[in-house]
Amino acid sequence: MHSLSLVVAGALALAASGATWTADHGNGSYSNPLFYDEFSDPDLIRVGEYFYLTGTTMHAMPGLPVLRSRDLVNWELVGYALDRLDLGPEYRLEGGDIYGQGIWAPSFRHHQGTFYIFSNVNRRKTQMFRAKDPRGPWTRTEMKRSFHDLSVLFDDDGKVYVIWGYQEIRLAQLDPDLLDVVPGTERVIIEKPAGMGEGSHFYKIDGRYFITSAWYMGRMKMPCARADRPQGPYEVNPAISIDEDFGLAEGYRLRNRSFPFDVAPPNTTDGGRMSLHQGGIVQTASGEWWGFSMMDYNSVGRLLGLSPVTWKDGWPYFGLPGNLGRTPRTWIKPNTGSSSPPSAPYQRNDDFSGPKLANAWQWNHVPVDASWSLSERPGFLRLHSLPATDFFGARNTLTQRAVGPVSEPTAVLDASGMKPGDVAGLGLLNLPWAWIGIRREDGGLVVEQLDQLTGQTQRVPFRGSRIWLRARCDFLTEKARFGYSADGETFTPLGDAFVTIFQLKTFQGVRYSLFHYNDRGAPGGWADFDGFTVAEPHPRGLMQPIPIGRTVSLQTFDGGALLAVGGERHFSVVDRGKGREALRAGTGFVSVSSSAEATLRAGEPGDGETFQWSENVYGDVMLLSLSTHRYLRIESGSGSAFADHPGPKPGRKDGSCFTVRTSEGVL
Repeated sequence: MHSLSLVVAGALALAASGATWTADHGNGSYSNPLFYDEFSDPDLIRVGEYFYLTGTTMHAMPGLPVLRSRDLVNWELVGYALDRLDLGPEYRLEGGDIYGQGIWAPSFRHHQGTFYIFSNVNRRKTQMFRAKDPRGPWTRTEMKRSFHDLSVLFDDDGKVYVIWGYQEIRLAQLDPDLLDVVPGTERVIIEKPAGMGEGSHFYKIDGRYFITSAWYMGRMKMPCARADRPQGPYEVNPAISIDEDFGLAEGYRLRNRSFPFDVAPPNTTDGGRMSLHQGGIVQTASGEWWGFSMMDYNSVGRLLGLSPVTWKDGWPYFGLPGNLGRTPRTWIKPNTGSSSPPSAPYQRNDDFSGPKLANAWQWNHVPVDASWSLSERPGFLRLHSLPATDFFGARNTLTQRAVGPVSEPTAVLDASGMKPGDVAGLGLLNLPWAWIGIRREDGGLVVEQLDQLTGQTQRVPFRGSRIWLRARCDFLTEKARFGYSADGETFTPLGDAFVTIFQLKTFQGVRYSLFHYNDRGAPGGWADFDGFTVAEPHPRGLMQPIPIGRTVSLQTFDGGALLAVGGERHFSVVDRGKGREALRAGTGFVSVSSSAEATLRAGEPGDGETFQWSENVYGDVMLLSLSTHRYLRIESGSGSAFADHPGPKPGRKDGSCFTVRTSEGVL
């Protein structure tokens, strides 16, 4: 029972408090990702004192979330631009599905008091959403054309342009209604061999036109193009952001889409397949430029990063001077003129006592409104079962994004209203998928755990009708374990560890799901969910607190070397504010010279003696020098230390990933 219960006490406390991932450290710094749950194909704009953000939601309803922020780090969900998109039976899971389709790659814009979102829909024309208030109401209008991965630019001469395409970038002027192109204005502005990708973002900055795009073949990266006219000619920079994956190794990959599944194992080779690659840029009122982009973060989904931008030779590079193209995982918050306290946009926990669902919930496809209720039994979510052959085809499945790096969803279910053939429970919606739940058989209830990857099903009889269902998901190892309880205190594991996999069928990460269906081909009874919580043992930007004021030694991840500078191996951590620290040994501080070598220097610490305390995604400590904007590493062989490393590698054996030891042991 140890594997499931090792974090039960702490998890219950965190679930009760509602603590969830926040990127803001509360000291003036933040860590990427901004959200540790999926936010793909982002587009971000500034309107007055607020920044606004939206992204892809595919088949999930409601869709197109609209978030706002004053500081670019702490975000508030103000609503959705789309309540539901019902364009045929497959949108309702009737005789088909739209997994990995629906709404994607939106372009977010604001012009003369109106907010616009232009978004792609498979096999349909591009959809345009408009609102005077980002909270809504939003109106949807179908355009006359389909523009793959479009971006819209309202130019200051009154013309409106749209660009779209993959590698070959096309441009056209939109008509006054923004529904069709002006005849004779469509043209190719960047040819395929130029090196641009897809997911374009179109800007006019100081009289020049810029296009950012995403390149995903081989090493993922972000190319950028610029021109003096919207029609070109364009000059292409092959990479303003490249190779930044925060040290994340490529996880399991799905090679096919049906049983028996063919799964590629994790790969720690530095192949550039996990890097930040699709996004754009935004300017604060203070004049700072910041970049936003997503990266494939294995089975938890595509996550959003925030990057300081350094302009050099007229190009907006993601990263800092001395380390262009590489985004620090931890850095100081943007200067926006406003600072918000650490907060998260989503309410994950739900006791179902309110008139509405918590804002994190989205339905899997268009729901059947008559078959679910928060009022039939006050304080419960009631799901009436509808016919389905399996979990993947079950209608009225309620989902929310899984959250990393580790989280533990728990659902409380009353099965007394279920009828024979009904199956209800807690699922991990993915491909392959898995779930744990209750099945009503003719002879009574059984607890069942199904793993689609292995094809294995585990069942045990269950007496009573009230059950707690739990999954412990570790998105760093990509393993999940299931368990159940009759009292909410003692949990019994059921089934083997389930492997969570990144795949492109749903084009989403794992989703926590509450479901109820009948596999005998007819409507059944009802399942009453009494509550849902998500516990997170690591809900802050750093897995371990900075050991300020303590004496530490730093050993490389593989245990091969201890940091030694000037003959010293033990250092006192001196706080410099905003998550920045100096390392003192005796009367000196670890100092980075002009050649990037680490030495000991007497006197008060300055930038040369100060490091941004950071971690790679696995929790290894990394020290980013403020003088070189590169990471401290121990050189193999000589044992000398240099602050010249551009960023972490997934193998974690490059001498820059440290384990911190104190007199009490490893942090």
